[in-house]
Amino acid sequence: MTPIRIRPVWAINTASGQPLPPRLLELLVQVQARGSLQAACPALGLSYRHAWDLLRQGEALLGSPLLSMARGKGSTLTPLGGKLVWAQRRIDARLGPLLETLAGELSAELSEDLAPSLKLPAAGLRLHASHGFAIEALLATLRQQGVAVEHRYASTVAATAALVEGHADVAGLHLPEGPLAERIQAHYAPWLGQPGAAQPGWRVMHVARRRQGLMVAPGNPRGIRGLGDLPSPGLRFINRQPEAGTRLLLEGLLAEQGQSGASIRGFEQVEFTHAAVATYVASGMADVGFGLETAARQCQLDFIPLAQERYFLLCHPDTLQHPAMQALGQALRSEDWLCQIKGLPGYQAEGAGEHQPW
Repeated sequence: MTPIRIRPVWAINTASGQPLPPRLLELLVQVQARGSLQAACPALGLSYRHAWDLLRQGEALLGSPLLSMARGKGSTLTPLGGKLVWAQRRIDARLGPLLETLAGELSAELSEDLAPSLKLPAAGLRLHASHGFAIEALLATLRQQGVAVEHRYASTVAATAALVEGHADVAGLHLPEGPLAERIQAHYAPWLGQPGAAQPGWRVMHVARRRQGLMVAPGNPRGIRGLGDLPSPGLRFINRQPEAGTRLLLEGLLAEQGQSGASIRGFEQVEFTHAAVATYVASGMADVGFGLETAARQCQLDFIPLAQERYFLLCHPDTLQHPAMQALGQALRSEDWLCQIKGLPGYQAEGAGEHQPW
């Protein structure tokens, strides 16, 4: 595993400048996830007494309760406690992939000088891909197997450009299944050429199938049924950034129905990952977002499926003989990988590791 790691940290200071206890936010996140203060303590390596002290210190500084506790019913966050947790989750979702990419860049830049002391691996396969749950799992599997991978999270367009310009060996892309695939595939033609063309002969390695759709609050209080409801008065939407593959998919789906984003409130309000979109909706800042089912379920949101797509890795045929690429294919066919993907709502891994012409 890359020894360079960067994690976002934020702090709240009172009017007098006194900060909240540094581990209080971690504690609240775990209480929400596990349902009680007692269950949260082992996850953080804290004693119950220490956790209780953190909680009381935080409540005293903020002048408001953060946790409601009932005998035999566990613990629930107060509205203020909930807002603090969703703020933490939004920060992690928005900045996590960016900081992981930066850590990877720093590892690559410093590897020659620091390798003897930090035991950094020599530069291996260079993988550029949009952030997603399957890619996260794949990178974790490769690290466990000792495969050196220099990776960067980027939009599908940026990943494609990096592949063509020689800055990456592998690029992660995704295309919907069905008639819309040809339209979106044509978007990449300026870089990759027309599908099936003899030159430059790109190869596609299948990773997984996954579902994309609308994320809405539990119980779907706005009664959203599909894309046709997005222009409803007062409805707040959260989108992905331009050139993201998910943004291209959404715009294609809208075009099929004769719609455009101009009539959707918040269409130009963007987040940069599926998880960030989900947390934006879950925190109440938007009524609906578009993205992966996994992200929606992780935030306890309801999900309205609209499209199934294939996520794959694109490379040049010569790269297939690279030892790291061979290890990549083996990782995609491994039991560890299959088990991880089965645990992701909306994902299917059948055929992972198989490759074919672009």
